[in-house]
Amino acid sequence: MLLRGIVRDDARQLAIAHETLGSAQLVAVSTASLCEVVWVLRRYKHARSTIADTIRTLINSANVVCDRPAVDAGLAALDAGGDFADGVIAHEGRVLGADTFVSFDKRAVAQISQTGQVARLLE
Repeated sequence: MLLRGIVRDDARQLAIAHETLGSAQLVAVSTASLCEVVWVLRRYKHARSTIADTIRTLINSANVVCDRPAVDAGLAALDAGGDFADGVIAHEGRVLGADTFVSFDKRAVAQISQTGQVARLLE
């Protein structure tokens, strides 16, 4: 439903999404669903800055709740040219007690390292 409201590719579903989101007292948005939203918007060739602005607009809506620290970590990664999901994963790892982000993805390790976190490339 979030995507229909963002990409506006189906007029009927857009109207339903806007009505549903606008009339809800509370909209709980999972971090996983935001990872998917970002992934789809990247496939639609939206610029990172546009995607970040879209996510910020959504999470700043009065009736929306989310895991704000995780989403902020994802947005920081996206703003730095990295992947939203990698930022979320690194954040959640720290929350769960991990001291090092590990990955086979060179770009993800470099981006996470640039934020001052310990990251290690698996080879």
